[in-house]
Amino acid sequence: MHPRLAAWRLDGRTALVTGASKGIGYACARELAALGADVLMVARDEAALEAAAQELAEECPEVEVLAMAADLTDHEDRQAVFDWVNDLDIDLSILVNNVGGNIVKTTLAYEPHELRGIFELNVFSAFEMCRLAYPHLVEHTHAAIVNVGSVSGIMHVRTGSPYGMTKAAIHQLTRNLACEWGEDGIRVNAVAPWYIRTQRTDPALADAEYLDEVLDHTPMGRIGEPEEVAGAVAFLCLPASSYVTGETIGVDGGFLRYGF
Repeated sequence: MHPRLAAWRLDGRTALVTGASKGIGYACARELAALGADVLMVARDEAALEAAAQELAEECPEVEVLAMAADLTDHEDRQAVFDWVNDLDIDLSILVNNVGGNIVKTTLAYEPHELRGIFELNVFSAFEMCRLAYPHLVEHTHAAIVNVGSVSGIMHVRTGSPYGMTKAAIHQLTRNLACEWGEDGIRVNAVAPWYIRTQRTDPALADAEYLDEVLDHTPMGRIGEPEEVAGAVAFLCLPASSYVTGETIGVDGGFLRYGF
């Protein structure tokens, strides 16, 4: 094997992926496992998570795949995840903060509890997971965090203002931590997807008129797939990207570069 090929592998590494039971999260776990990483999968839905973990373990028998059900909006559950990591006595060197959600309304229509819930799920969970992961990541020369943001954190895309605010916060968290933790050997990056074909986007994309409008604003003329986001996430975890930090990479078919 050519010596440089090792820079495109994750053998011997362990990655924790949140929101890992389906969609982008599952695709990320699958991609990292295919590259040789052991994978810790976390999601709320225990049944869906166990099914996903079993499927991934069967597909990638050469790596270890473990799962824990947890609601990352809950402080005690977040702590429980890292109690689990400590009990496993493993060397965690990768964190992928993918978990997130949304309620689409006009700005004046949000109830206070809805606003708080979106921020708790999309921002505070990632913030706390990064802080809890730090003692593990700092033990490695080449540790990486990848946060899943969104094009909605960069421009208006009709997701509702709270969602856009939370994703902009994730992008800024990425920049701040990259600067704070760079000297500790921890790289922090983010990806910003546009429409990706998942269970969450299926209802909106089922509207043919709306789909046409989305495609008209996407230079590549199609909807993205979860595996395409996972590929970008995996790259940011690889030794091959060892001099990349603080970046938010659009995975958007050219949407952010669209001009009229």
